[in-house]
Amino acid sequence: MKINASLVLKLRKSKFWSQDELAVASGLNLRTVQRIESDGVASLQSKKALAAAFDIGVSDLDYKERSMIMKYEYKVLKFDTKGFLGPKMNSEDMESQLNTLGREGWELFHISEILKDMGVTIMLVATLRRPLLDEGE
Repeated sequence: MKINASLVLKLRKSKFWSQDELAVASGLNLRTVQRIESDGVASLQSKKALAAAFDIGVSDLDYKERSMIMKYEYKVLKFDTKGFLGPKMNSEDMESQLNTLGREGWELFHISEILKDMGVTIMLVATLRRPLLDEGE
């Protein structure tokens, strides 16, 4: 079964134990301790032995998978390409603005033409996104 190997390592180091000392304290073989810390896999009996050695609950050693669902924050930029809504935006200005936002963690998600005048694009709308950080991160 999967076990939280980083927690085992953290707890061992907080007690200033070597792997050999943890093996003695838990009654496990040294190779078993090494495998648990490197692979994160342990039998139920090994998990119970570690929990007893660290004086924690067995379920505290459960491996918790991170959620794969990403939540995003979105930003919309409007670029006037023909001077219709103000001064004409040139490609260097657009590139500079997008690069600045890129350094802040934004990525270009979608770009679309909004207005056209006789086949020429008047305005581009760029939608950018960046992952929302969990409060625990």
